Amino acid sequence: MKHRGLVPYAHVANVNRSVEFYRKLGFEIAAAHPSDSPTPIWVWLHAGGASLMLSEASEPVIASQQAIFFYLYVENVATFRETVIAAGIDAGPLQHPFYLPLGEFSVHDPDGYGVMIAQHE
Repeated sequence: MKHRGLVPYAHVANVNRSVEFYRKLGFEIAAAHPSDSPTPIWVWLHAGGASLMLSEASEPVIASQQAIFFYLYVENVATFRETVIAAGIDAGPLQHPFYLPLGEFSVHDPDGYGVMIAQHE
């Protein structure tokens, strides 16, 4: 069996609000439904080799109950952190754990999903 990819699919309270957050992390819309709507109910986002699908939730999204954590790998984590902060996102401290000596830091999207931004090579 050959795999072609694994794409996280998250339910969010407001698709446009989430798209604006992920744009600050370098993502762009690759597809949306409805494609001609200013308020899509589903989007597929891309940034380099990373993908993420977002869909409008049918129930309230409670930040404290979001149990999924996304890892986003970047080329230069320290520079990327400064870019994220300049975009107005509250970024956690840059840490250098044994498993990622080049560093990682965390942010949270508007629905409470955690995004760990890291450099592994």
